[in-house]
Amino acid sequence: MNENKNNILKSAAIDALGTALYVAVVASFMFYGPKFFESGKPDTVFAPIMMLLLFVFSAALTGSLMFGRPVIWFLDGKKKEALSLLIYTLLIFFILTVVAFSLFYYTF
Repeated sequence: MNENKNNILKSAAIDALGTALYVAVVASFMFYGPKFFESGKPDTVFAPIMMLLLFVFSAALTGSLMFGRPVIWFLDGKKKEALSLLIYTLLIFFILTVVAFSLFYYTF
């Protein structure tokens, strides 16, 4: 049983860290992207289309990272493990969020 809990914690950490890494990459792209891709051309309808496409893709990716495996486990009858994985994933992601806010607060 202890090995099962370690596997759940490992999966939760990987999912939460993967989500945090994805958020950091997208935020970095949004922050630094205009500096690299500045063309001097006027904005067109493609800018909001690209942002909405990124938003939908991000929702799908982060949703599958956070909820995909717990839903599969739940449907396979592993209800207790699925709930544990979801709770641990959200807890680890919350801790990462608090650390990020703390770093921002104490850095600036």
